[in-house]
Amino acid sequence: MALKSPAFSSRIGFILAAAGSAVGVGNIWGFPTQAAQNGGGAFLLVYLLMVALLAYPMLVAELTIGRMRQRNPVEALRALSNKPFWRNFGALTGIVGLVVLSLILSFYAIVSGWLLAFMFAPLAELMGFTAAATWLTDFSVQRNMIMMILFLVLTVHVVRSGVTDGIERWSRRLMPLLFVLLIAMALYILTLPGAIDGLKMYLTPDFEQVTNPNLVIRAMGQAFFSLSLGVCCMMTYGAYLSKDEHLPRTAGWVAGLDTSVAFLAGLLILPAMFAAQELGVEIYDQAGQLLSSDTLVFNVLPAMFDSMGYAGLWVGLAFFALMVIAAITSSISMLEAPVNALVEETGQSRAQMVWVVGATIGLISSLIIYNFSALFGAVVTLTTVYMQPLLALIFGLLLTWVLRQNYLLKALQDGAPEMESSWFWKIWPWYVKFICPVLILLVIWRG
Repeated sequence: MALKSPAFSSRIGFILAAAGSAVGVGNIWGFPTQAAQNGGGAFLLVYLLMVALLAYPMLVAELTIGRMRQRNPVEALRALSNKPFWRNFGALTGIVGLVVLSLILSFYAIVSGWLLAFMFAPLAELMGFTAAATWLTDFSVQRNMIMMILFLVLTVHVVRSGVTDGIERWSRRLMPLLFVLLIAMALYILTLPGAIDGLKMYLTPDFEQVTNPNLVIRAMGQAFFSLSLGVCCMMTYGAYLSKDEHLPRTAGWVAGLDTSVAFLAGLLILPAMFAAQELGVEIYDQAGQLLSSDTLVFNVLPAMFDSMGYAGLWVGLAFFALMVIAAITSSISMLEAPVNALVEETGQSRAQMVWVVGATIGLISSLIIYNFSALFGAVVTLTTVYMQPLLALIFGLLLTWVLRQNYLLKALQDGAPEMESSWFWKIWPWYVKFICPVLILLVIWRG
């Protein structure tokens, strides 16, 4: 018999863990880079609209599916209907979501390995190991493999300990530390010469850019990637959520914390770029295009830290420690979803399944590392720009079209008895049914 899902011990534990899943490298690396490459304030404005109009409604949908059955995504989606076709389609969609999630974690582990390397490099410099520091910051297959494996082992260690003793405990520790470091770093960077120019770019929208199709689709992909939508992470965490919790309100907290971190990261990264430019680091080419956009935090910011002398080592250490914390709070949710699904579906122990999944993802990451130029960008674009919005859309449609409305209302009334008379109930199901599909497909088509 399949096992029942575990549970978080408290509401704050769930919110911090779910926000930790959402808050990751996508917020602190991806979002500011996209903003710098796509008009600064224009990208910020469109991103905020995408979170409000598309990502938040889909977040509520995924949490609802997970909490209804309190089972893994494959079983939760299968249980939305009694009809064989929809049961099989739901299970298949859950499997596809978990496969896409595993592909995301495979490239995410590579990037997070880079972050670990750049965090260790200032420590090596401070201890006089200059050759080791150079090895850590130079792009090489050997460095990428070792750091990727190290990051996956750290992630496996947390997930192996379970939901309460692993994920929840570490989320409670790491999320407050992330906010403290992020705010402190942003305040420090804003004191540097040139930083205010970056702040102006970030907060002043260029309205001619707002309707750029490429900007819009990237903002949508960033919003879905940032909130871990369409890949069963939030569905898995929803299964661990108490029936007493108000789902729309709790989802609002998660979306709000995630968006706050992305906004704060923009306050840190864009001013830091212009501060680096003030120190002689080249940021944009003659055509105004951002240089090294995909590796911004590994090229531009370290150059700025180097120009700061001895103090730059400590600033660099703090910055990349912040990035590693953000990375691991997301990676544990990415690993947890397929691990818990296998535990429930096979009846095998968590200790076994976490290593099976971790090793499989490590093999995929190795394949990408050895074929980096051909696979890395392709996997990122396929999974985050296209598959995540499409899968989130399918999840929402399964919930609102296939599941009977009285069952959906009952699921939302758990923790919110007044739901039937609320404006949320009058608007949200119809919005997810009709408006979200049109908006998502239109953005993808135009992009």
